[in-house]
Amino acid sequence: MYDLIIIGGGPAGYLAGERARASGLKTAVIEKRALGGVCLNEGCIPSKALLHCAKIYEYAKSGDSYGVSVAGASISHAAVVERKDRIVKRLVAGVGMKLKSKNVDVITSAAKVLPKTPEGFAVEAGGEILMAKRLLLAAGSQPVIPPIPGVHEAIENGFVLTNREILSLKEKPERLTVIGGGVVGLEMASYFNSVGSHVTVVEMLDHIGGYIDAEISALLLKIYMKKGIEFKLSAGVKNIRDIHADKVLLCVGRRASTDGLGLENIGVLCERGAVVTDGFMRTNAANVYAAGDINGRSMLAHTAYREAEVAVSHMLGRNKRSDMMRYDAIPSVIYTNPEAAGVGETEASAAVKGYSFTAARLPMAYSGRFLAENPDGEGFCKLIIDNKYNRLIGAHIIGSYASEMIYGAAMMIETEMKIDDIKEIVFPHPTVSEILRETLFER
Repeated sequence: MYDLIIIGGGPAGYLAGERARASGLKTAVIEKRALGGVCLNEGCIPSKALLHCAKIYEYAKSGDSYGVSVAGASISHAAVVERKDRIVKRLVAGVGMKLKSKNVDVITSAAKVLPKTPEGFAVEAGGEILMAKRLLLAAGSQPVIPPIPGVHEAIENGFVLTNREILSLKEKPERLTVIGGGVVGLEMASYFNSVGSHVTVVEMLDHIGGYIDAEISALLLKIYMKKGIEFKLSAGVKNIRDIHADKVLLCVGRRASTDGLGLENIGVLCERGAVVTDGFMRTNAANVYAAGDINGRSMLAHTAYREAEVAVSHMLGRNKRSDMMRYDAIPSVIYTNPEAAGVGETEASAAVKGYSFTAARLPMAYSGRFLAENPDGEGFCKLIIDNKYNRLIGAHIIGSYASEMIYGAAMMIETEMKIDDIKEIVFPHPTVSEILRETLFER
């Protein structure tokens, strides 16, 4: 009998396993593929490995502008993928070793929840029936396959790829069409453009980047087009056979992986395919929790980490309001070159919610460090300020180090810091992060 069985070994699952076992709960993690989930195996980490290589290649090609001559710079996509595979293998092994060191039982198998018994929850995995006092559902998500004529046949014959297959291509396609101009689509479009593919992005909306700041979206579009990426906005695909490309990347969104888990056997409520949770990550079924992509709240690995901690904390009796999951200050990042990052409200969302706000904006060139490293670089920092309470409610940055700076803005929003207090923080000089403080003085 386990105190906790976790279905899914991605960010939510494996971190919950670590936290639960460290707190004395006898815990098992069931993962049908590989520990680390989508993030580690076919998402966050492998894509960043590819993008970093592309960035180095771009720097090498433009070395003359920095007084560095790099003759005959080239990039091998096959070598980049091999490097990516080594990194992923090392990290997956690290997750396994850490769970083992914490005495968390790891079962490699599909899992199905059976009807509850008087003894507790029953889960079928690996040909055995495991019993537990509690369940944490953390089975993640999978790509949405839109109803485009011919798409399923094209996936079977390898013409259409999802994020899983695109990251393992040994040869770069000469022509790549990306269906979907969100974060994943843009990152892969950026990488393959850098290594020499002719890339076309088809997006049904009139802008790229989804819900990011409108000005950042427009600037990214301008920069990507300057690099040679072709965009077809406000457009859809009527038939896969109409696409003239060597490969097609399908990335129009993700959906919670609830199929086949047997959740109906214990009455877990789902809406639009995702498990419904409250602020403590509880489902409607007693002692059943859900964290990560499976609840559809915020499909980001860092959200999953925090949701896992909240769920385990509640299992251990921490049920104050301050212990609940909060979603107001979760950063999001596009890891292309340049990087774009945002957290909290945009101008558009703040207006919809009725805030009286001010948007302070400053070009990144105001940062000496940024200008020293990016003499021709474009970018800006925009901060959204709540006039009523004089506090930061949103931050949006496009430029180098945006991914590393955004956590500071997230902390300011999460702790509801007053603008006057932020202005008194001493930032190291010269750093690009100083742009956050300087932007406030442009209010």
